[in-house]
Parts: sequence; structure tokens; C-alpha cells
Amino acid sequence: MNIRETFKMALGSLRTNRLRSALTMLGVAIGVFSVIGVMTALSAIQSSIETGLSFLGSNIFQFGKYPTVSTNDPEEKYANRKNITLQNAIAYKRLMEGEANAVCFKVFDRGKPVSYGRTKVQGMSIVGTNEAFLVANSYNVAYGRNLSPEDVDFGRNVTVVGADVQDKLFRNETPIGKTIKINERPYQIIGVLESKGSSFGASQDDQLLVPITRFFQDYGSANRTVNIATQSTTQATYNQTLDKAIGAMRIARGLKLGQENDFEVYSNDTLVTAFAQIANTVRIGAFVVSAIALLAAGIGIMNIMLVSVTERTREIGLRKAIGARKPDIVRQFLLEAIVLSEVGGLVGILLGVLGGNGLALAFKMSMVFPWGWAITGLIVCSVIGIGFGFYPAWKAASLHPIEALRYE
Repeated sequence: MNIRETFKMALGSLRTNRLRSALTMLGVAIGVFSVIGVMTALSAIQSSIETGLSFLGSNIFQFGKYPTVSTNDPEEKYANRKNITLQNAIAYKRLMEGEANAVCFKVFDRGKPVSYGRTKVQGMSIVGTNEAFLVANSYNVAYGRNLSPEDVDFGRNVTVVGADVQDKLFRNETPIGKTIKINERPYQIIGVLESKGSSFGASQDDQLLVPITRFFQDYGSANRTVNIATQSTTQATYNQTLDKAIGAMRIARGLKLGQENDFEVYSNDTLVTAFAQIANTVRIGAFVVSAIALLAAGIGIMNIMLVSVTERTREIGLRKAIGARKPDIVRQFLLEAIVLSEVGGLVGILLGVLGGNGLALAFKMSMVFPWGWAITGLIVCSVIGIGFGFYPAWKAASLHPIEALRYE
């Protein structure tokens, strides 16, 4: 028998027991879906991070009280650190004069109401900062002006607003010169930022920049820590600037020789590396879950094929009696097991890609197709079909034709 005829017979046998075949395929599909769905989502997120990360600008590093990603805080190591105060930040900036291109202070207060006249919007983010925010975070002013050093020094009640604030409060008029209320505090709009869209499902245009000195006057400084972003003059001087900055930060924090740093340093590369570590952990978990599911599915395939051999004993005996060889029988039953596994794998891949990309779309990220993982999934399904289908196929091929024909 040629491969084509064997394949037709295998498909015919599977169609005869459609429900049983479908349930077996479903087991494989679930196992493949669990890993392909996770890998697709992780690939989409990682691609978005690597190509569109704008949390920090170019040649930027940042100091903060907490690390970028911290799943736990043993003995409250980070929580027990002193907050980075505005005085620390000012002292650091003074020490870095002439050594860096820009030093930016940042403190956030999210989810605040903003109103103009009778119009009110919720969920905006207030950012207490200085004139270097645009450089440190890759923003541009669409029109109007940026915060100035004088605005910060005198604690003026002025603000530069994001595109979302303009769209929601000032649809048919310019916001420049208008006074809005942020959490019931009045601020005059002096500039509007260019739109940056969304990142990881969150808008980057819902921010209102106010002088950090004014921020602390209006909203208090208790339990607040300042993040400090620093930009080196060029990429070539990045490491040198970083070394000097760490020394300046230690001085600003009052640390003595031999004392451990009580602050964290991170950059775009740090954020990517931190995500990669999390992604690897999730991948391992997905592998474990999918391996268990695929093992169960493989056992199901073996069980179904053994039942099929028992049900078709007379058919096997008849085929042998008219000239079918042992390899023909093995090939037919192996093909049935492989088809069961591969069809289930294809369904799992399709659902996994749709599910992973659905998550990516929900967070407004670019869709991806994980070709490597998809091909790996098909290869694994073939191995499962062959591995768990070989024993039933060998058992069928080993039946004696006379005894098989006598089977009732």
C-alpha cells in the first residue's frame, strides 16, 4: 500500500468515530493552546517594550527608592529606606552641574479629577517635575511653552497638559492661558504636549505637569519619594556620567564610605532585562502546564488507539489475509495517531495565537505570529503522535491473521 491509500484509510477510520476523535484532539489542543497563547502574548509584549519603550529618553538613567521590578521585599528592605526628598534631589542636581545634559525630578499622583467650568474628567495623572521632564521622557511641546526654572523656583501654579486633557476639556478652543482645577487646586495652562498615544494599554497623554515645588505645597511631601532622571551629554560619556552620578547621589543622601547604596539605579536596558526575567519565569510555568496537559493528551491518544485496535481486530486480520504486511498496519495506525495529534495541535496553535494577540490588542500593542513556537508545537505534536501511537500500532501489526479473523 502506498502512503496516500494508507492516509485515506486513517482518515476514514477517524471520521467513523468523530466524537471520540474530537475529544482526543481537544486534549492536545488544550496543551498546545496553553503554551502558544502565553508565548504569543509574551512575544507581543516584549516586542512592544523593545521597539517602543519611551519610559526614559536616550542616554538616560534614573534613581529611585524602589527597584524597577520587585516581586517581594525581604525584611522590608526597600520600604525601610528613607524617601528621596526634594532636598536630596536639589543637592544631587547641584553636584551634577556641568556633568550631565539634564537632571529631571519626578513625583506622581494618579487618578485625580480635573475640571474646567462645568466640564470635569477623572483619572488624570499629576506630575510634579521641573523643566527637564520633556528631555527625560521623550515628550515635545505642541504649542505654548514648557515649565521654566523660574516656575519651579517660585512654585508657580502653572501646568503643561497632555493631549487627552486638551481633547476632553477644550474641544473647540485653545487651552493656553485658561485656568483649570486639578483636585480643586487652580492652575493656569501654559503649554500642551504632543500626543504620544498609549503604552501597555495606558494613555501617555493624560498627564499634567506642574512645578515640583508647587506640587509639594498643594499635595504635601509626606510619604512621597522623588525619582531623579539624568541624561548624559552623549552615549560615549554615559558610563562616566553614571559613575559620577552614583557618587553625587551618595553624597546627597549623606552616605558614608562603606555604606550600601540606599537607592536603585535603572535605565531602558534595565527595564528590558527585568521584563525578560519575568517572561522567562512565565515561560517555564507555561512549559510545565503544557507538558502536563500534553502528557495527559498523549495517554488519551494511546488509550483511544488501543480501543481502536480491539474494535478493528477482524479488519486487521482480513487485511493481513489479503496481503497487508506488518509495516502497512503499523503505518496506518501511526498515521491515525499523528493526524489526531497534529489536528489538535493546529487547533491549539490557532486558538493560542488568537488569544495571545487578543490580549496584545486589548493593551494596544502590535500583533505577532510566533513562527518558531508554532513550528515547535507541530513537531512536538508529531512526536506525541508517534511516541504514544507506536505501541498500539505495533500491537495491531503483531496480531496473527487467523486469530484476528476468529475474534468476535
